[in-house]
Amino acid sequence: MHDHHHDQARLAAATEEMRVLRHTIHQHPELAYEEFKTSDLVADRLTSWGYDVTRGIGGTGVVGSLRLGTSGRSVGVRADMDALPIVEETGLPYASKSPGRMHACGHDGHTAMLLGAARQLAERRDFDGTLHLIFQPAEEHGRYGGGRKMIEDGLFERFPCDAIFGLHNMPGIPEGKLAFRVGPMMASIDAVTIHIDGVGGHGAMPHLAVDPVVVAASIVLGLQTVVSRNVDPLKSAVVTVGAIHGGDAMNVIPRRVTMQLSVRSFDAAVRKMMQQRITTLAQSQAASFGATAEVDYQLCYPAVVNTPEETAFAMAVAKDWVGDAQVVVDTPPLMASEDFAYMLEKRPGCYFFLGNGAGEHNCMVHNPGYDFNDNCLPVGAGFWVRLVERYLAKVSR
Repeated sequence: MHDHHHDQARLAAATEEMRVLRHTIHQHPELAYEEFKTSDLVADRLTSWGYDVTRGIGGTGVVGSLRLGTSGRSVGVRADMDALPIVEETGLPYASKSPGRMHACGHDGHTAMLLGAARQLAERRDFDGTLHLIFQPAEEHGRYGGGRKMIEDGLFERFPCDAIFGLHNMPGIPEGKLAFRVGPMMASIDAVTIHIDGVGGHGAMPHLAVDPVVVAASIVLGLQTVVSRNVDPLKSAVVTVGAIHGGDAMNVIPRRVTMQLSVRSFDAAVRKMMQQRITTLAQSQAASFGATAEVDYQLCYPAVVNTPEETAFAMAVAKDWVGDAQVVVDTPPLMASEDFAYMLEKRPGCYFFLGNGAGEHNCMVHNPGYDFNDNCLPVGAGFWVRLVERYLAKVSR
């Protein structure tokens, strides 16, 4: 065991470095698959600390590997790097210098914490095995996330991991708390586009037309029954009609209406059932009016599902690091989605939340006023150091 006070003194020095790094990243936000400056910065730092650095995996992704000792064990830790197309309104001295782009989700903090941990792990050299630090692009892409792209580029063949870990900062959870749960942690998301084709005509002569606006209205109401009547009441799901487009004039019946939906669930069987029900419902409702509905159903991110053993391991590390009172062992799942899900489909592991603070100014992520809480930098970085050193602990012979 290391001396706790010595650890904290080193953390104080490391914290200032992480703060500067985060503010630099915050000032230069880059969107999905455009993380050129950010991945340069990550690669430069990792190289300077003695990591083997691989670039270009998943486009702008970076993997830093450190092998110590002789054991065949390995562990992966992931941080995401991308920002969002949001105009920043924080008024901070280190606010975004790229108009219309902003780190409104705290990935600047995720990257800075993993870099802080990377440096400490390289200096301490206190493990036996292989560490892979995975800096991932495009978590915010929504359809084709960087997690999936890195895996398609051979991430786990090239960098085998016995287990994989990741975190997300979370407003609404008190500052510095670490929140876990076994099983589904975040929901799957699917993107559905429904094109309803009717017959256009004059608003005064509806009998000569087939009105796709009425069909769309009927489908919107019909969709409300999928969750209330087709999903098991003990399971959860969400269907949101986020956009409806059709028509240009009040006295013209348009030929086509387009609807866009997001569909979320935690359970693979529920997800599949919803795809079938939504497709059938849209097509049948349209047919009943003499129109047709074309349903483009895109399966996007799967659910984030934490494995029991790895979650128990991460919780034990957390309790040692921040104390039992700062660890939530059964946090409620979130209906939002996250493409770490793809990594957890391939490897056992755990994704958890780091509290960003619960005050009234701690708005939800993806908000123009959001900012990662710098007080969390040493909590997250210190956790990663302890997790890696314990996972790859030296075995006394």
